[in-house]
Amino acid sequence: MSVTNPLSNTFESTIAGHTVRGRAHSLSAWFVLSLRLMMGAAFFWSGWTKLTFVSGTPFDATGYLRFGAAANGSPLAGTFAAMSEIGWLMAVTNVAVPWGELAIGLGLLVGAFVRLAAFFGATLMTMFYLGNWSVEHGVINGDFAYMLVFLAVAAFGAGRILGVDAYLEAYEVDGRPLIERHPVLDYVLG
Repeated sequence: MSVTNPLSNTFESTIAGHTVRGRAHSLSAWFVLSLRLMMGAAFFWSGWTKLTFVSGTPFDATGYLRFGAAANGSPLAGTFAAMSEIGWLMAVTNVAVPWGELAIGLGLLVGAFVRLAAFFGATLMTMFYLGNWSVEHGVINGDFAYMLVFLAVAAFGAGRILGVDAYLEAYEVDGRPLIERHPVLDYVLG
């Protein structure tokens, strides 16, 4: 009979002198893995469809930024419209969004650079939340919820669960694990 360490599923954090503690269920790792894979598949598919012109036309965010945010009542509609008038910014956006979604999705699916992917995923979801502004049922909508899912995936180190990040962190350089040699990698791996 194996004995489980009672502290193995505990976590705590202190911010501004306030500490919170929790104890996760033994199935939590499977749920965190499911969230990582779900968001990975969704973002990979979204990027893929934009890059392969499934809609029949190349991806272009100009019209959405110029008119969509205003139609949705976004408090940043003016900012988004102004962004749509800057040619170089739209050129970068039209490449960064589909390729970024594809890269975020791929990173999450294979569990590589998960914290970095989740950071950029949460950033995109924040922009989508502000552009798709829909508060008739309250300020919490799907875009906001997905942003929180990305943050949870990062916080729980979902790349360490059946992911490449577990191997990258343990990879030894001069006899020391990579994550020990370069602790800053803890912000992008995990």
